[in-house]
Parts: sequence; C-alpha cells; structure tokens
Amino acid sequence: MNKAVFPGSFDPPTLGHLNIIERACSIFEEIDVVVAVNPEKHYLFSADERVEMLTELTKKFPNVKIHVWNSLIVDYARINGASILLRGIRNATDFAYEFDLSLINHSLNNKIDTIFIPCEQKYVLIKSSTIKELAKFGGDISQMVPELVAEKLREKLKN
Repeated sequence: MNKAVFPGSFDPPTLGHLNIIERACSIFEEIDVVVAVNPEKHYLFSADERVEMLTELTKKFPNVKIHVWNSLIVDYARINGASILLRGIRNATDFAYEFDLSLINHSLNNKIDTIFIPCEQKYVLIKSSTIKELAKFGGDISQMVPELVAEKLREKLKN
C-alpha cells in the first residue's frame, strides 16, 4: 500500500496544511494526518480540538485519516505501515530545518523517507504562530484559515 504520514502540530490547521493534504491525496492511497502532542510545547488548542477541526476539514478526502501521537513519528510510521513522511515547505528556511529532520528520521529508521511538498505561492506567508497573533488582535485571517478555524480562534481568544 502507498501510505504516507503528514505530521504536525496543526495549532491551528491552516489553508496551507489543507493544500498539502489535498495535493498529497492524488499521490498516495492513504494519508495519516498525525497531530503531534509534545509536552514541551504550549498549544492554543488541545489535541482533541485539533483532531476535531482536522476531521471536519478533511472529511471530503476519503483517503485521509486523523490521528494523535505523542512519540517519535518514525515509530508511528513503522507501527502503522507507512514508509513516507510528508512535509510541507514554504521557503529555504523551512527546507533547511525539514531536511535536517528528515536525515535524523532516516537514521532512526532507514525504511522511512521524507517527501517535501512545496506550498503554493499564496500560502508562503501562512504560519500558525502569525495566525494566532493576528487573531488575538482581531486581524483578518480569512485568507489563512478556513472559516471553521477562524470561528474556533475567535471563540478561544474571545474576539
């Protein structure tokens, strides 16, 4: 089976994330979108909230499943029969970081490869931390996140 894993914090899910998922759907038979839970990070949305949003946003893609994981992503891939990690990249800085991470993941499990999918140009400036900051101050995030996510952000931040 042609199965890939798309890991991330998805805090919150963005139009850029959804673009990567949609494009990957035509390449892979199955995609596990894996919501990362890292106790060292402080998330705005709980893992359950992120899963709920992603489940709703990806329901039109029959080959996408949403999962939560709190350990090494290569272990998730091995346990779930995937050999490909998907990573979206916006720019050279993202690529440098993701490239190094792909080497580490491959050294942990040499059966795991990483495929980079560059985002479409209109999503280059979309970054979860920027979205949260804009939302906090009532900025327009309509071109960065789906309406469902914008509503959840307003609710969470009381804007």
